[in-house]
Amino acid sequence: MTQQTTSELDPLLTAEHWMSAGRDVAIATVIETWGSAPRPVGSHLIIDEKGNFEGSVSGGCVEGSVIAEAMDVLASGEPRLLEFGVADETAWQVGLSCGGRIKVYVERLG
Repeated sequence: MTQQTTSELDPLLTAEHWMSAGRDVAIATVIETWGSAPRPVGSHLIIDEKGNFEGSVSGGCVEGSVIAEAMDVLASGEPRLLEFGVADETAWQVGLSCGGRIKVYVERLG
């Protein structure tokens, strides 16, 4: 078993390191869940301007969509509130089929 560094365990520390290195960083945070949500409230996904990312807001089922939205947030500076759920046709397109719903807030850091 390999030992993880602190930044591998905490996406917020990774965000801090990336920002210190001059990278533009956005953070996506699960702010609300209903039903069988894949990740709990407070889960984070950080994304830089090149599309690199760390963490998770959905166990992988909507990360691609969140990353694409984060790239727009980085470009515009305007935060976004995203919602995914099985009742939403878009959720099926991005793969949230776990039976729950999540709200994710995406904002630029710094």
